[in-house]
Amino acid sequence: MMLEGKVAVVTGSGGGIGREIALAMAAAGAKVIVNDVGASLSGEGPTSSTPAEQTRALIRQRGGEAEISTDSVADWASAQKIVQAAFDHFGRIDIVVNNAGILRDQIFHRMTPEEWLAVIGVHLNGSFFVSRAAAPHFRQQQSGAYVHMTSTSGLIGNFGQANYSAAKLGIAALSKSIALDMARFNVRSNCIAPFAWSRMTSSIPAETPEQKARVEKIMKMGPEKNAPLAVFLASDAAKDVTGQIFGTRHNEIFLFSQPRPVRSIHRAEGWTPEAIAEHALPALKPAFVPLERSGDVFSWDPV
Repeated sequence: MMLEGKVAVVTGSGGGIGREIALAMAAAGAKVIVNDVGASLSGEGPTSSTPAEQTRALIRQRGGEAEISTDSVADWASAQKIVQAAFDHFGRIDIVVNNAGILRDQIFHRMTPEEWLAVIGVHLNGSFFVSRAAAPHFRQQQSGAYVHMTSTSGLIGNFGQANYSAAKLGIAALSKSIALDMARFNVRSNCIAPFAWSRMTSSIPAETPEQKARVEKIMKMGPEKNAPLAVFLASDAAKDVTGQIFGTRHNEIFLFSQPRPVRSIHRAEGWTPEAIAEHALPALKPAFVPLERSGDVFSWDPV
């Protein structure tokens, strides 16, 4: 019962990874606000309270406490209502899990402004809005934990996901800024880059033999494998863990590096474009980061 007495808001917890995190936090003793608008994977079409209600029912069946919120993370006033739901039902808030997301994959030169803005709005703006709504409460009580979902699509790269990749890398920077600004109030902020077969990964192409093999590997990884790390990061056992980026892949846990200078070159008389081409480029090029995708870096089978 690592979260005994705590109240958690888990966005996008009507299914997939979010649902498993909500279930695990409830099992660990937390009272949970299950937030989900019940929209399609692309965020379009009618919304429904059914997914959130189903997660709440599962929590209650297992002896936990939960209530639902169907407000959108992508609107500032609506995000305020999500956090307020924690106070209305349970009187406090201790944990925010920013998991809500949509996909509108498109190759970059065909991506529309609407596809870009919709994904940025839910992932990046939504993570800021909900986190910011909880911040005054965390500051006042001198405690709190944020767990944000990033992605290797942003940390490493992927095809056809400029909107999603930009949002997810932005979330990593947001988390680091929160960790720096809120440390004085004993508030922590960390990221998880999850691997799992869920609605969010079901759109991965599986046409070529290589693509089919990759999807087959991902299908072996259930969303529940990501929940234990989220529970740990939200608990007091992680009181000294902040500003970090983790990855979960089946039974593996990764700690990701963060950008730092890897090589430098100095020229006392300064640089010209020609001198850069002649001297700096040959010196720096061996340390260039290759143009890789997530699947290139994580090339071994999940273990």
